[in-house]
Amino acid sequence: MLADSQPAIRHGVRSVLERSGGISVVGEAATTDEVIAETSRCRPHVLVVDPGMDESVGMRVITQVLRLRPETGVLVFSSVDDDKVITSALQAGARGYLFKRADADRIVRGIQAVAAGEAIVDKSIANRLGTLICPATGQYYYPFPQLTNRERDVLERIAAGKSNAAIARELVLASKTVSNRVSVIFAKLGVADRSQAIVLARDAGLGQG
Repeated sequence: MLADSQPAIRHGVRSVLERSGGISVVGEAATTDEVIAETSRCRPHVLVVDPGMDESVGMRVITQVLRLRPETGVLVFSSVDDDKVITSALQAGARGYLFKRADADRIVRGIQAVAAGEAIVDKSIANRLGTLICPATGQYYYPFPQLTNRERDVLERIAAGKSNAAIARELVLASKTVSNRVSVIFAKLGVADRSQAIVLARDAGLGQG
């Protein structure tokens, strides 16, 4: 479902998705009230939303949607590049944050990632994602909560392009242990190989250090 106060934005994204094939637009909304009503009616897998469409509501539209349908993945599609706004969206439960300057391929990929339960952010956000923390808990936002801390350590190094042997040396682990963890990580992320894992992890801001 597409939610934006500007009809031209909704039309443009709809056109991109219709050309891509495999993604159906089940509804549109221009206000927060319409988002809530259409979410209840259409039960979308993914909501592409500009939270700024109602200035008085802001990120509450995300929390309201997720309260109504927790299984809906929320992808923020905004022109606002502000750390506080981005952090608020992630805290509210958004799985992704793309800017409206994103090209067609990036938009499609973002929707597919969110639909699969993955996280995706604009590349300029990815470079500073590690600094976006949740003030309420003091915890860093992490895009793949299904991974254990040890698996996260391995994925971070995979995203940085390091081999299993290099990872084993850095983490002081047996090569077999690293290989097993890599296999588990691939399964949890739903990727087929290392290259897919690297793309997914880098899209979420990992491996930038």
